[in-house]
Amino acid sequence: MEGVAEVATYGGFQKQYQIEIDPNKLLAYNIPITKVVSSVRASNNDVGGRELDRYGTTYLVRGQGYIRSLEELRLVVVGADAKGTPILLRDVAKNITLGAEMRRGAGELDGEGETVGGIVVVRFGQNVLQVIERIKAKLEAVKASLPPGMEIVTTYDRSDLIHRSIKTLTRTIIEESIIVSIIVVVFLLDFGGAVRAIVTLPIAVALAFIPMYYLGLTANIMSLAGIAIAVGALCDEAVVMVENVHKHLEHAPPGLSRKEKQEIIIRACKQLGKPLFFALSPWPGRRFFPSRSGRR
Repeated sequence: MEGVAEVATYGGFQKQYQIEIDPNKLLAYNIPITKVVSSVRASNNDVGGRELDRYGTTYLVRGQGYIRSLEELRLVVVGADAKGTPILLRDVAKNITLGAEMRRGAGELDGEGETVGGIVVVRFGQNVLQVIERIKAKLEAVKASLPPGMEIVTTYDRSDLIHRSIKTLTRTIIEESIIVSIIVVVFLLDFGGAVRAIVTLPIAVALAFIPMYYLGLTANIMSLAGIAIAVGALCDEAVVMVENVHKHLEHAPPGLSRKEKQEIIIRACKQLGKPLFFALSPWPGRRFFPSRSGRR
């Protein structure tokens, strides 16, 4: 399936052909145990026979030699006697049965008994939500062909967590927009400044997805959590920027034209642009030089 790297399975039993050898018969036929092992391995294998060209069509020749039943296993030739008569596996074995391979773990669900589970690993760089939707559609198609008494139960679905993260991000933007508007209106008595500060939040979040798109980054849990955390910093910077512009306009002489006010606003934004952008610059120093606390 597109977007799936592998399915790691756990629990259940692995089918195994079990052969119980009679050492007395091996001694009577003068056949070493290594010969029996190599004969069984050689008989359980597919082989290729190159190609066959016929009437302009190329056919691939393949010998299908995988063992499909206990009877085929019993007829495996492990040697020959002095007269050239083939010695079969059933001639030197006490018992040949179909069993389960020895295991060191098991899968269980809600204490109701053993289950067989599978963990779907998504390929790197794929859209997780799209891959999950394709997996769900495939599982629904497979359920129709399951034997009676067998069902597929989803125990962990990352799409729910991603959708909750998106809702959390949306709620965070709304809550912080309300807080910003209250702070600006109460302390600056400027409703227009509150609107300008609020508008910066959704615009900044929308602009964050542009480099993510061109860098091939998907909206996963880590990226959405980073955006949600950054919204808090944007909220603080928007309030500081609006307050600085408001103070510059207060100290400006009355009777200014619209163009002069725009120049004051631009000058106020330039004054705090770099300080706000590099507000967290000491943190890399604190990471690499903890004793210096990020100071030079």
